[in-house]
Amino acid sequence: MKPWIIILIILIVIFTIFLLVNIIYNKFQDFIIRIKEVEGKIDDTLRDKFDDLLKINNIVKEKINTDKEIVDDLENIKTNEKSSFEIHRLLKERFNKLDFIKKQYKELNTEDVNKLFFEINEMDESLNAYIKYYNENIVEYNKYVRKFPFNIIGIILKYKEKPFFDNKDLNDENIKDFKI
Repeated sequence: MKPWIIILIILIVIFTIFLLVNIIYNKFQDFIIRIKEVEGKIDDTLRDKFDDLLKINNIVKEKINTDKEIVDDLENIKTNEKSSFEIHRLLKERFNKLDFIKKQYKELNTEDVNKLFFEINEMDESLNAYIKYYNENIVEYNKYVRKFPFNIIGIILKYKEKPFFDNKDLNDENIKDFKI
C-alpha cells in the first residue's frame, strides 16, 4: 500500500475521533448549561420566597403584637452555608408554619397577607416546574456520565453524577437522605 493512502487513513481516523470527542463534549456542555441556568432560576425564586416570608413574618409580629420570633430562625436561613435543597425544605416548613398561624388569627386575613401568600403559591408552582426541568436534565446528564463512549470523555473531564434536586443519593447506603 502506498504511504500517502496510509497517511490519509490515519488522518481520517484522527479527524473522526476528534469529531466524536467534540460532539460528546458539546453534549455534556449543553446539559451543564441547562442545569446551571435552571439552578439560577431556582435560587432567584428561593430568594424571592424568602423575602416574602420575611414580610409575612413581620406583618404577623405586628398584627398579633409580639416581639418573639414567629417563625424560628427565618432570618438565619441565609446566613448559614446551606444548599438550595436545604433552603427549599426550610422555606417550605416556615411557610407551612405561617399558614397555620394565619388560620389561627382572623386579624391576619388581610389583603397584604393574602397577596403575599398568593405570590408564594405562584413561586411554588414555578419552583416545581424548575425542579422538574432540573431533574429531567440531571437524568439525561447522569445517563451520559454512565454510557459508553460518553463516560470515557466524562472520566477525562472528571464529570461525576449529580444528585436530583431532592438531594437523594441513590448510590449510597444512607436512607436518611430521603426526606419528605
